[in-house]
Formats: sequence, C-alpha cells, structure tokens
Amino acid sequence: MVTSILLAGYMLFGSCRKNPSVIPEQQETVFTGDPSSPIQGLYLLNEGNMNMNKASLDYVDLRTGVYRRNIYNQANPEVVKGLGDVGNDIGIYGSKLYVVVNVSNKLEVLDAKSGKRLKQIDINNCRYVTFYKNKAYVSAYLGKVGDPKAPNGIVTEIDTATLQRERTVTVGRQPEEMAVVNGKLYVANSGGYSPPDYERTLSVIDPVSFQEIKRIDVAINLDKVKADRYGDLYVTSRGDYYDIPSRLYVVDTRTDQVKKVFNIAASSLCIDDNLAYICATEWNYPQQKNIISYTLINVRDETQLNRSFITDGTDQQIKVPYGLAVNPFTKDVYLTDAKEYVTPGTLYCFDANGKKKWQVTTGDIPAHIAFKY
Repeated sequence: MVTSILLAGYMLFGSCRKNPSVIPEQQETVFTGDPSSPIQGLYLLNEGNMNMNKASLDYVDLRTGVYRRNIYNQANPEVVKGLGDVGNDIGIYGSKLYVVVNVSNKLEVLDAKSGKRLKQIDINNCRYVTFYKNKAYVSAYLGKVGDPKAPNGIVTEIDTATLQRERTVTVGRQPEEMAVVNGKLYVANSGGYSPPDYERTLSVIDPVSFQEIKRIDVAINLDKVKADRYGDLYVTSRGDYYDIPSRLYVVDTRTDQVKKVFNIAASSLCIDDNLAYICATEWNYPQQKNIISYTLINVRDETQLNRSFITDGTDQQIKVPYGLAVNPFTKDVYLTDAKEYVTPGTLYCFDANGKKKWQVTTGDIPAHIAFKY
C-alpha cells in the first residue's frame, strides 16, 4: 500500500516537472534579398554580458532578406546553458563554423549550414580564432578572468578535419587577435590583466615548427591584427585609457618592423580591397565619456581619407559602434551598435556610398561577423 502511494506520488511529481525550455528562434524579413548573391549570408555572434550565459548566434540570409535570431539554441536544444558566457570570436573554414566562447572556456565547432554542434573543444580563457592550411589557431589568455598573475598565454593548433588539438605554443601575456601573412602567424599580446605593466609586442610564430621565432615591439595593449594585400599588418593599440591614446600601427611583414603610425583611435577594424574601415569607441577618463570616430584608410598608399564610411547622418544614432565587416562583392558595410551593453543591439547595413540600407535588432552586444559562402 505504501509502495503504491509512493509510486503514485513519483508519477504525479514527474508529470508536473518541466524540462528546461529552449528559447525559440525568431525570424523576420528585413530587406529584399538577392537570390544571386555569391555570399549566402552572414553569422553574427552576440557577446552577451559576462556571467549571464547570454551569448547568442544570429544569421542574416542575404538571398532572402530574412533575419534569424538565436539559431544556436534552436539547433542544439540539448545544450542546457545555450551557447554560453561571452562570445568572443567567430570564423568559418570549409563547412564548419567556429565560435570562441571566452568565459565558458570553450571553442564550439558547428555545422556551418545547420548550426548544429559537431564538437566542443575546451580551451581555458580562449579569445580569437584564425585559419591556415587546414588548421585552426586559437589564442588563449589562460588563468582566471582578470587575474594579474595569470601566466603567459598560448596559441593552440587544431586540425580542421579531425577537430583534434595538436600543438601548443607559448606567447605573451593575454594574447588577442591573430593573422597569417607570408607563412608566418602573428599574435597581438596585450598584457591587459596587469596595467600599467602592459605587453607591447607581436609574437611571430612559424606554423611549420610551431615555435615563436621572434617578437616585434609595437605599442602597449595590442588588440586587433588585420592583413592587407600588400604584405602589411594593421595593428591596433588600445593605449592605457588615460595618458596614452589608442593608435593604429602598420607593420611590414617582410622586415617585421613598424613602418607607419596613424594617430587615430581604433577599436574595430576590417580591410577590404584597398580600404581599411575603422571605428573607435575610446573611453576618456578625464572627460568621463566615449570618444567615437569613423575612419577610412587607403592601404595601397597608406593615406587617411577625409571622409567616413557613413555619410547620411546615421552615425548620430549609434551609441557604441562595435562589430564591423564589409561584403567583398557588394561593398556593403555591416556595423553593429552595442548600445548600453545590457540591452539588444542593432545591426546596420550601409551601401558603398555610406547610405543606410536597413537595420535590425540583434542580441545583446552584437560583435563578430562571419560570411557564409
């Protein structure tokens, strides 16, 4: 009798329990698509706020004009905490989509078509991903977030076919973005956990031996690294947020020397053909506000142009320009606004003349873009 009552109770309790709900994907048509577009669409990684597991993945279908929000949770309902904590970088190589989730200490490898998880690779405090000759390279701070005693960082090599970790090389403290030029892998070291004792070098790695072969002195607190078509690297320094301002440096990879300095702030940077597109949100402590700017540079002759890539006044509506990418075929510019960092952001699309074509609401802190061919 007692057993029957207990069994009935368990059955009743079980029938009342609910599995964790999956936040459904949302879709809306935002613009008139181009069925002949050579780029199928673009993935947008929303960072989300730290310690809130709010990183999310959106998709823009350039052929249909449909915007899809939160596709990761829909494609992977079995993953309890969703994409995770702070999406820091994204890239597509072959048929796979690689998503770096910083505070969750993992690299998510997804099917680029469906968004379905293929594998999770655990990497402590990982930051950025780049690719070269069937390998993925992931930079990682190591240590706990914000720890000034954190050890030197690393770059981990992953085989893109087997998805197995292969080799690891030690670089400077708190390494950030990477780029491969002339058969060399360049890594920006920041030292961001221990101000004012910042790092100020690029590590240069030989992908064959996977050894650090030298360091190039550039400036303090390095961040972004982008390669142009002429063998140069454009490297951003965040400065110290007080007396030393953010600057943009050009490194000649043939000599591995700094060849030019642009006295402009640079937070986000992308290069397409002969143009470098730069936006900056530089915090000024004395003024207690962000100083925002938009810049174009001709990388062929290394001259700053006297115009912005936004020409219709939309920049006055943007609170915190954050993510930046350029369509290599249409020359459309995609720019995100992180707003107050705690609410859904906005993705803007501008044509080659700087006129807004469309805008759409994103997840929290829209930041990183990858084109799907």
